[in-house]
Amino acid sequence: MSKRKQDKEGDSDSDSDSVSFVDVSFDFFDPNPKIDYHAIKRLLTQLFNRDAERFDLASLTDLILSQPTVGTTIKTDGLESDPYALLTVLNMHVHQAHPAIAALAEYFFEKSAQADPAFNTTLAALFRGQDTQVGLVLCERLVNMPVQTVPPMYRMLSDEVKWALADSEPYAFTHLLFVSRAYHLSLDEEEALANRAPAGKSSKKAKKQKGSQPPTQTRPDDGIYFFHPEDACIQEHATHAISYPFSTSPEPREADSFGLDVRGRLMLVDASRWEALVAKMGEVYV
Repeated sequence: MSKRKQDKEGDSDSDSDSVSFVDVSFDFFDPNPKIDYHAIKRLLTQLFNRDAERFDLASLTDLILSQPTVGTTIKTDGLESDPYALLTVLNMHVHQAHPAIAALAEYFFEKSAQADPAFNTTLAALFRGQDTQVGLVLCERLVNMPVQTVPPMYRMLSDEVKWALADSEPYAFTHLLFVSRAYHLSLDEEEALANRAPAGKSSKKAKKQKGSQPPTQTRPDDGIYFFHPEDACIQEHATHAISYPFSTSPEPREADSFGLDVRGRLMLVDASRWEALVAKMGEVYV
């Protein structure tokens, strides 16, 4: 059974050079151990990018599937199809002895120490604290999935955590650690991208704007951009946020070829700001 159905519709224009849109229904499901293993593992490989081989993603996938009532996948072809997106949260204290979680904790220590010593100190205190519980939020999707599918997943996760707490399950988080991706553009690369962009064309059908507008990211001083738009909302609510280069070197490419310099991203949010974060996503990405 799907949790909820969300339809995305596009307008078609009569002009021959216009873009055609296809209506797609997105179904939201609990993670399914019988069906979703390989697709979830692929999404995790995408999330951790070049450093994916540092982790036992097979056991991490099994851990995610061991708690199917907390977390959501999105599919377009019914229950038996592969998920195109995943959102879940894992208790890093409860599972601290799990090989995959232990490796990730060590990795986060390593990257935070290189990028932000204050963040590193905070993580050390949280992971070793007796009264702290860190939830690791894993959210990834295929590149063509619209950001509007993300807020419903977060709302569902919020409800599922509340229901799990009512059943005395270990989801009483004090902090949430979000792992994501970013990318770096040099000034030359940014100019090249701008020159490749097609000239804008005014729409014949004016659409009403609803809710808050998605934050537009002006060029950061370091040239590092959010890979997923919703990370802007997460960073707004974060006490610490870093981007870091992957440890594994990228494949060499020709000097005149273009490819994104993808990096990792880590953001820490106090659990007291979780509901505000979820609400903001729902306002911005509608």
